[in-house]
Amino acid sequence: MSTQDQHGSGRSRPDSHRTRTPRLLAAALTLTAALATPLTAPQQAEAKPGDKVLTVAVAQSVDSLSPFLATRLVSTSINRLMYEYLTDYDPKDAHTIPGLATRWTPSADKLTWTYTIRSGTEWSDGEKVTAEDAAWTFDKMMSDEKAATANGSFVANFRKVTAPSATRLVVELKKPQATMTALDVPIVPKHIWEHVEDFSKFNNDKSFPVVGNGPFVLTDYKPDSYVRLKPNKRFWRGAPKFDELVFKYYKDGDAAVAALQKGEVSFVSGLTPAQSSALRGQKDIRVNDSPGRRFYAIATNPGARSRDGQRFGDGHESLLDQKVRQALFMAVDRKTIVDKVFQGHAVEGAGYIPPRFTTYFWKPSAGQELAYDPAKAAQLLDEAGYRRNGDGKRVGKDGKPIDYRLLCHSTDPNDKAVGQYLKEWWGKLGIGVRLDCLDNVTDPWLAGKYDLAFDGWSVNPDPDFVLSIHTCAALPSTPRSTGATDDFICDKTYDELYARQLAEYDPGRRAALVKQVESRLYDLGYMNVMAYPNAVEAYRTDQITSITTMPEKSGNLYGQDGYWSWWSAVPADSGGSAGGSSSTGVVLGIVAGVVVLVGAGVFFAVRRRATAEDRE
Repeated sequence: MSTQDQHGSGRSRPDSHRTRTPRLLAAALTLTAALATPLTAPQQAEAKPGDKVLTVAVAQSVDSLSPFLATRLVSTSINRLMYEYLTDYDPKDAHTIPGLATRWTPSADKLTWTYTIRSGTEWSDGEKVTAEDAAWTFDKMMSDEKAATANGSFVANFRKVTAPSATRLVVELKKPQATMTALDVPIVPKHIWEHVEDFSKFNNDKSFPVVGNGPFVLTDYKPDSYVRLKPNKRFWRGAPKFDELVFKYYKDGDAAVAALQKGEVSFVSGLTPAQSSALRGQKDIRVNDSPGRRFYAIATNPGARSRDGQRFGDGHESLLDQKVRQALFMAVDRKTIVDKVFQGHAVEGAGYIPPRFTTYFWKPSAGQELAYDPAKAAQLLDEAGYRRNGDGKRVGKDGKPIDYRLLCHSTDPNDKAVGQYLKEWWGKLGIGVRLDCLDNVTDPWLAGKYDLAFDGWSVNPDPDFVLSIHTCAALPSTPRSTGATDDFICDKTYDELYARQLAEYDPGRRAALVKQVESRLYDLGYMNVMAYPNAVEAYRTDQITSITTMPEKSGNLYGQDGYWSWWSAVPADSGGSAGGSSSTGVVLGIVAGVVVLVGAGVFFAVRRRATAEDRE
């Protein structure tokens, strides 16, 4: 369900997170005059005359501006701009660097970690930032299940968190935890958040400006319209150079691309092959095409359940059979998806971690690989007892023809394009497919009312989070509650491997264990990773003088593991107007599960941690 492309910039569910960034396939054919003709433009936030405004066009709705609830890529990316983490990732190569913490030291048994909190920094309201803020943030997640909604996996192994002094944070663990320098949790100001009564209902979007300690301060928000941020003059790395950063919602991608061409915005991401080809060579526009940090997949409903053992939802019973899931795997031609939908701007999928993360990238062995083999797929279905009737249709245990419901995002042309191929390929097996394309896939996903769904997440340099969402502990506590699970997977062997990698501090041994986790997930057949899409984006060089990619070589601009692109962006001395002003505009396009159609073309959509929406 994710496209929750979530964390920070990392995860996402299908509607979003689930990016699902985040989502992401492009089936573009031809660019037409629609590129130059905006359709319906979103309402614009006002900008002061003369301000340098960076406008980021997003095609994904904000699920929450609370760092305790947000899972969609767009939301977690904005939270990353508002709040600091204990540590950051270096934009050059993503190695761990100081953030709110300047140093960290483990005890001999590595069960106690002491962080030195940066002294002399302030919240945007002038209050001092102290270790007590971090201790309170973690403790609240440990003691309140509602506050643990988005990031609870990071603290599940914490025994105790204290702040002996203003600059000293101490975390005691139950057992070793390898992610102690990769705790992607926004630290919030205690003096503000301690007054929140119900963390499940507080979205952090009613009182402005919102107090934070990141490079930007949230100053205004209108659902499905815009999010406005100003530079934080108190930010310890230095304030951003643009006068304002605006994330502007575009449900229609044609309008975003047209705005880029007109100079009304200066950045667009998630370009289709046709769009990127058309934009290359245009004056004052630069196209960036780099290896992405997301995967694009199909998730199966393994029988939705809660931690207390209750079953719910109405997933098709045949999908409980591993042979059936593997048969569906083997009837998907990944090469065709890469060639025809992404038109080469992607890599064929395999394991759960994209090849960009070389340390953890895994591919199945020749004997393990579920390669495209329709004949073998049909054989597996026969062996599982799902044979054809007189009409050639596969029949379920109830005697009825199998007709799967496939959740897809109505705004994502990639889902629709791939869905047509799946109808053809699975149809030859005797299995029917009905595309359920919805504006909101999160609700049926969390209710377990689906058979299969398009899924995708943005992966962080440390892969623990996207692995954690498939553990039994991530299931909702009851059918009525919301867990951190992606698609209700609960497998004892997987959990054991996950726990071993989390407790392993040696980098080489941990990488080997992570690959075993991926191997297990692959064999189970619950997640069919079809492709790793490239990050294809463009910006106006007459509006942005310079901007930081991550990684430095062949990196992306949107959806980074940090705030580097927007914090570092330098406005040009002159340029088009954005938001109605004579300022620079930047459009950050289609996030988690966003889609843009251009004439006969398709606008590449991205998901953040995918939720059912794009849970980054």
